[in-house]
Amino acid sequence: MEKYFPLNAEQLSSLAKRFPTPFYLYDEKSIRLNMREFTEAFKIFPAFKEHFAVKACPNPYIMKILSEEGCGADCSSLAELVLSDTSGIKGNDVIFTSNETPAEEYRFAFEKGNIINLDDFTHIEYLKKAIGRLPETICFRYNPGPLKKGGNSIIGKPEEAKYGLTREQLLKAYKICKEEGVKHFGLHTMVASNELNPDFFADTAKILFELCVEIKEKCGVRIEFTDLGGGLGIPYKPEQKKVNYAEVAQKIRKVYDSIIVPAGLDPLKIFWECGRPITGPYGWLVSTAVHKKHIYREYVGLDSCMADLMRPGMYGSYHEITVSGKENFPKDCVYDVVGSLCENSDKFAIQRNLPRIDVGDIVIIHDAGAHGRAMGYNYNGKLRCRELLLREDGSVVQIRRKETLDDLFATLDFEGLKTFS
Repeated sequence: MEKYFPLNAEQLSSLAKRFPTPFYLYDEKSIRLNMREFTEAFKIFPAFKEHFAVKACPNPYIMKILSEEGCGADCSSLAELVLSDTSGIKGNDVIFTSNETPAEEYRFAFEKGNIINLDDFTHIEYLKKAIGRLPETICFRYNPGPLKKGGNSIIGKPEEAKYGLTREQLLKAYKICKEEGVKHFGLHTMVASNELNPDFFADTAKILFELCVEIKEKCGVRIEFTDLGGGLGIPYKPEQKKVNYAEVAQKIRKVYDSIIVPAGLDPLKIFWECGRPITGPYGWLVSTAVHKKHIYREYVGLDSCMADLMRPGMYGSYHEITVSGKENFPKDCVYDVVGSLCENSDKFAIQRNLPRIDVGDIVIIHDAGAHGRAMGYNYNGKLRCRELLLREDGSVVQIRRKETLDDLFATLDFEGLKTFS
């Protein structure tokens, strides 16, 4: 599968003169069209809503675009809650799913009318103390443990993961919350990350739907919405194919009709909290080759580094790399493509077949629109790069400026050094 990039070499060269590399570039048109395709696929359910995983791409401009396409927000921190509110995603269109949560974050979510999704049984009492009572709507995150096979280095196997309640804890939790006067209930799980097999999600839905029935029978609680989490993958590697949203929806609908409808739980709202498939393929890290090195291997050094895109160094993740203007050149060179951090794991590609790269060439790292800049950090004092948005009319705007040394040092008291001894 040939990787898409929205600008030709001449256009990109011109853009790099206006906004020096490195930078992230997002494609508004593609993001909108993809979101519409996703929504259309799940219209076969009585009620459906995608809550964009803010952690994937926490930029308010991207979030506002998605809000216009009908998205809510999935948040896991105070900063993400604030971003959602600022972007116009408010009230119960926001689901707050976090773990080891500070009381002040629960208070903020409650005051904004967001849906609170509890990650642990003990958080029932903790939440009650934090806000003075339990909210009218509450959700719990279920960890199916060994019941659900799967997991990877990103999210872990369910039985080894720190997230969620066991089945026994869950049943007890719903009973307590019902007695406390909670009126509306949801059920959530998240057991996959970057999964490409549609059957995986049908299986996850089956586990949740059967649990909805059990909760009704044993707790007298009707689950009004099920949040299937996220986990839909994208084809990072050329030989992989995009997940067919319609196929996923149809498989889940079949399970819905066999479990939810006979149990008298129809209509049941279906929620997703995807991030990766929503923006991932439509964001790119654009860099310039600044050095070449020949020792035991051939190295190409970029002006970006692991501080800009952590996934390859952290997970060993694959990202396709193309050289602008050399897309059709033979890949007859083998390189490690690296950044400048003092870490040997700071590599975007290892022993990758690529066209000859010369100093000054613009290098495009694909599928970086989710969990890209969002995971950036400042090790070695590196400054995170700017973000650009390609608008539908072909114009390009900066939606986040490049960090400066003043930003980096803003929390330090240099004046205090003068009297420090």
